[in-house]
Amino acid sequence: MLIGLGMDLASVAFWRTALADPATDAVRGTFTADEQAYAHSTVGEPAEHLAARFAAKEAFIKALGAARRPQPPLTARLDPQSVEVVRDAYGRPALRLHADAQRIADALGVRHTWLSLTHTGDVAGAVVALEG
Repeated sequence: MLIGLGMDLASVAFWRTALADPATDAVRGTFTADEQAYAHSTVGEPAEHLAARFAAKEAFIKALGAARRPQPPLTARLDPQSVEVVRDAYGRPALRLHADAQRIADALGVRHTWLSLTHTGDVAGAVVALEG
C-alpha cells in the first residue's frame, strides 16, 4: 500500500557552483562519499547527478511528511547523508537509508522505497514513493 509520495526539483547550476567553490561544504555535507564518487565517475556532468540526488533526498523527506498526515512531520532536521542514492546491478536508482532516516521510516511502517530520477538542462527531479 502506498503510504507516502514526494517529488522535488533541484537546480543543476547550484550544484555546478558548489562543486567549483572549494570553500563551501555543500557537497561534502550533503552527499555520501559514494554519491560523490558516482557523480564524478559516470557519463554526463557531475552537477546533474548531484542535483538529481539532492532532489531525491528532498522528495524522500516530502514523502515522509505525506505519510504522517494529519500529524506533524517527524523530520525537523534530517541529515541529508542519512538518505543515500545507490544503484542496483542494472543501474537503476534506489534509496539506502541510514540513522534517523531509517528510524523514521521504520516508525512509519515503510517496507520499501521507490525512486525515479531525471535531469535535463538546468533542472533535475526525483519522485519517491513509500510502500507500507
